[in-house]
Amino acid sequence: MQSPTAAIARAAELGVPATDSLLVAVVATQTVLWFLRTAEGGPFELHRQLVCSTSKHGIGQVQDSNKTPLGLHRIAQKIGDGLPTGTVLKARKPIGHMRDGFPPASITTRILWLEGLEEGFNKGGNVDTFRRYIYIHGTGDQPSLGTPASDGCIHLSDSDLVEVYDSLPIGTLVWIGP
Repeated sequence: MQSPTAAIARAAELGVPATDSLLVAVVATQTVLWFLRTAEGGPFELHRQLVCSTSKHGIGQVQDSNKTPLGLHRIAQKIGDGLPTGTVLKARKPIGHMRDGFPPASITTRILWLEGLEEGFNKGGNVDTFRRYIYIHGTGDQPSLGTPASDGCIHLSDSDLVEVYDSLPIGTLVWIGP
């Protein structure tokens, strides 16, 4: 299991304050580790381990690569408040429901839109996570969770996503590691 140490160290290097919750996406194990502080300013403890899917194209930072970017990010926007699970989103707007026959690769339920925090690595230029539309989101292809299956984003099950979405504020740090 990965610890939140690398994320906290990188945040300190960048002068970014640590948040009370932290998501650590581990590409090698296709998991998202959700850490919570036990007390204000205290250590992080593992709250939940979630199955995810990252990119079927591997890891990488560059625009149009369809790869999952590494490094320190934060939740910049939350989209989908109150939508029923299985709602399909396109261009961040609800357009229907999976039961209506949408393709399995559809974005579903909620979106946590990520912003890179490392200038020149996942922020700015042709490596900008936010401009690449990299999200943590639900998927119509939930059987693929646990294997690389996305086009750059991080997929979670709808039920896990709703819990994360409802619990974490904008600004929560997200570390994506190999």
